[in-house]
Amino acid sequence: MASLVGPSAAISVKHKVNPLRIGPISTNSLSPFYHSIVGSNKFHELSFKTKAKLSVEADVVEKEARHVNEKIDYGVVSVHHVGVLCENLERSLEFYQGILGLEINEARPHDKLPYRGAWLWVGSEMIHLMELPNPDPLTGRPQHGGRDRHTCIAIRDVSKLKAILDKAGIPYTLSRSGRPAIFTRDPDANALEFTQVDN
Repeated sequence: MASLVGPSAAISVKHKVNPLRIGPISTNSLSPFYHSIVGSNKFHELSFKTKAKLSVEADVVEKEARHVNEKIDYGVVSVHHVGVLCENLERSLEFYQGILGLEINEARPHDKLPYRGAWLWVGSEMIHLMELPNPDPLTGRPQHGGRDRHTCIAIRDVSKLKAILDKAGIPYTLSRSGRPAIFTRDPDANALEFTQVDN
């Protein structure tokens, strides 16, 4: 008779002659063997296959640990830009320029692309607005933008942005952790986080 208590619990398999005890392992990795063997006399086969499986898994974990410790260096500098889809470029520019005060990077080749768009400066990085049908629904999204895909912009004063959003009637939520951060959405429901930084 076999007893499974939980996915990480020890599995005890007893037979009339030879009791067999297997330490904590994933029941998912055992299930093909367990289901084919319970009720038969193939406990030694279970023991062999389980030991072989654990040996292979231990070898893979050891190799993965060595691989993770190797530094991957191809010259990462920073995030260059974030692509944001919008349904109507003018409406989005009213928000990003008119409300948030971001400036267009005129040097970017927005007229050479097969769709309308604009590049907006966010410090030394950019947001690339792209006028395309938005694949994300406007409704049914989390109320708090921090639980959705979002772009985070570092700012100096959350309270000033809060006043700007209040004046414009744009809804927002504050950080759930209590840190100085505010979350809002653009006209296409893309989530934006603004987190206050000291430098």
